[in-house]
Amino acid sequence: MIETSKKILKNGLTVVHHFDETSPFVVVNTLYKIGAKDEDPERTGFAHLFEHLMFEGSKNSDTYDEPLQEAGGENNAFTNNDYTNYYCQVPKNNLDVALFLEADRMCNLKINQRALNEQKKVVIEEFKEHYINQPYGNVWHILREMIYEKHPYMWPTIGKTTDHVANATLEDVKSFYSKYYQPSNAILVVGGNLDKEFVFERVEHFFGEINFSVSAPKNSITEPIQSIPKEKTIFADVSLDAIFIAFKAPDRFDPTFFVSDLVSDILSGSQSSRLYQKLVKEQKLFVSIDAYISASNEIGLFCVEGKMAPGVDIKIAETAIWEELELLKKESVSFNELQKIKNKTLSHLNFSDTSLMSKVINIAYFELLGDANLINKEEENYLNVSAEDILLFANQTFQKEKSNTLYYLKKENDIK
Repeated sequence: MIETSKKILKNGLTVVHHFDETSPFVVVNTLYKIGAKDEDPERTGFAHLFEHLMFEGSKNSDTYDEPLQEAGGENNAFTNNDYTNYYCQVPKNNLDVALFLEADRMCNLKINQRALNEQKKVVIEEFKEHYINQPYGNVWHILREMIYEKHPYMWPTIGKTTDHVANATLEDVKSFYSKYYQPSNAILVVGGNLDKEFVFERVEHFFGEINFSVSAPKNSITEPIQSIPKEKTIFADVSLDAIFIAFKAPDRFDPTFFVSDLVSDILSGSQSSRLYQKLVKEQKLFVSIDAYISASNEIGLFCVEGKMAPGVDIKIAETAIWEELELLKKESVSFNELQKIKNKTLSHLNFSDTSLMSKVINIAYFELLGDANLINKEEENYLNVSAEDILLFANQTFQKEKSNTLYYLKKENDIK
């Protein structure tokens, strides 16, 4: 059982404390409720740009990294479609250093033209390196536009195009900062061997005077139910032909989410999984194949992707994937197979909670979902999945008319 305590400051900042007497360190995690899905469709990539800008220093500290490192700390951050997360770890006697730096960049971030120009270059270079010049790098730009008709998940975290970040003005980023980087749009989690009242007092000291602001409204988007299959073919400079078959899947709040996660592991969780055994080892149609979910807060994705062995007809490979999906729709998984996958999942959950940093990051995420204590229900949610649940999920999800298929082929090839 992971125990937490929560307090909400007058300015709207949600503060969660987790006591861990085993660690000499304290972890401070600041989650902002701003992800790529909250961006203006004509100004995408801003959430990720701010992940970089937030390390440029603030009014009362020229840099973020240097004073934290001098205090014996380490830090990092990440952005996705649903939120942006910043985390750091310091010796517990240096908690004030971490809180001071986090509070100062929450309300006094140094946003000037020099910093903006520098970080725009970094982000644009990252875009080119990983999404333009990388083999298969633009897959999710293409697939997301295929799958989502209205929902802002239709672009990846990096953004639609480099132009959106390149054309960002100082006024644009200052407006974005004031709208989303504020106490009422943040969750602060502090974990370590420190009393909760002491932690709440120190957080109040550093964050309590930050001006209150109404949280930015969240758009409610209704995504149409797909009823016609979509296909697209891309020819590119890649070494192997690849296929991606994606379906809309349950959001993170849906009980069926846990079913979808287990199904992805049944199909490809290890070398003993169904897709690997049948399509890689036995039929030798693919050199690699995988099935996974996006675990998005809203409308999720379930994707099967595979890179084919040289000379394999892509239509034969595609048919083989569908045969495995159809098998899940017709025959219940055995008790042993399901139990094996559950054991693996529960082992992963327990391992992720052994690290204080991972635990604190997870607590922040579950508080974003509505309640930090939801972290304690994860095991039960997976254990409750039945073979009948998997059969129902497969029949509801793996339908041709709900599929989005991307054929990603070597330039000299064509679909036969």
